[in-house]
Amino acid sequence: MNQRYNPQVDAFFTEGCGRCPLVSTPQCKVHNWQEEMQTLRDMLLDGGLTEERKWGNPCYTHNGKNVVMMGAWKESCSISFFKGSLLEDKKKLLVAAGENTQASRLLRFTTTKEIVKLKKEIAEYIREAITIEEAGKKVTFKPTTEMAIPEELSDKFKESPELKSAFYALTPGRQRGYLLHFAEPKQSKTRISRIEKYTEQIMRGQGMHDEYRKGK
Repeated sequence: MNQRYNPQVDAFFTEGCGRCPLVSTPQCKVHNWQEEMQTLRDMLLDGGLTEERKWGNPCYTHNGKNVVMMGAWKESCSISFFKGSLLEDKKKLLVAAGENTQASRLLRFTTTKEIVKLKKEIAEYIREAITIEEAGKKVTFKPTTEMAIPEELSDKFKESPELKSAFYALTPGRQRGYLLHFAEPKQSKTRISRIEKYTEQIMRGQGMHDEYRKGK
């Protein structure tokens, strides 16, 4: 066994992230990208990052600071740089997950060949991301009041003033996380589903990942 590998991330490769009903089933999206993600995994570790598992996914850190997250999607797998907006990105390869995304930037892949072709660039991104962490640089976020509110969430606020009050009582970081998550899907029904899924959590004053961090 590779001593650099974290056993919890080994479990991710067999079970998935555990955040949807497809966990530990053949239909889990993680099974579609085994070779690609394993290649990315080795590149990230070769870059000097430490492998952990956070929010169900492989997370790569430097001196305890989050640098890169790896994920599996329906049509691709990806690595996401937490402070990607600060990367120079000379070749313009990085993309934002959504129009409201401010900090993170993604590299999406559908084949191992694509990953190997960009091996040099990926290594450069990793080195630069580590340098950014070591320098203590931070992303300047727009206030959540300047972020677009999905129409579906506005409708929910009209139906439930209590939900609106609970949402705006959250910390700006938690509000931002929800707004990005709710706005991401292209289909309205998916946005509604996400809002409904997290309504109770918002009412409890919790962020998206608070329960997971408690080990539930």
